[in-house]
Amino acid sequence: MTVYGIKNCNTVKSALDWLEKNAVEIEFHDYKTKGISEAKLKQWSKQVGWESLVNTRGTTWRQLDESMRAKVTNEAAAIALMMEKTSVIKRPLIEKDNKVLALGFDEAAYKKLL
Repeated sequence: MTVYGIKNCNTVKSALDWLEKNAVEIEFHDYKTKGISEAKLKQWSKQVGWESLVNTRGTTWRQLDESMRAKVTNEAAAIALMMEKTSVIKRPLIEKDNKVLALGFDEAAYKKLL
């Protein structure tokens, strides 16, 4: 199982703490150090939709100028943005066997899932 995110994100920290406390073995993929491939983003987009992957509530999204946000109207534009600014990807994303298991952190959902 792989958890994708950014180490210094509070939501990711909460998820990682929960996973550790519950003895769930994971591999962590940090977008800041490892980046993310276009192919992986397309794969996730097919599973959960590109709209779910873009964190429109986060600081990175809010800091984009209006013209840049207005361009994100389809999968190709969203993927281009996520590759350029990995902080705009909703996190954490948990994947196992190339399937998205969870997006974001919800303790109740994690309990059911894991």
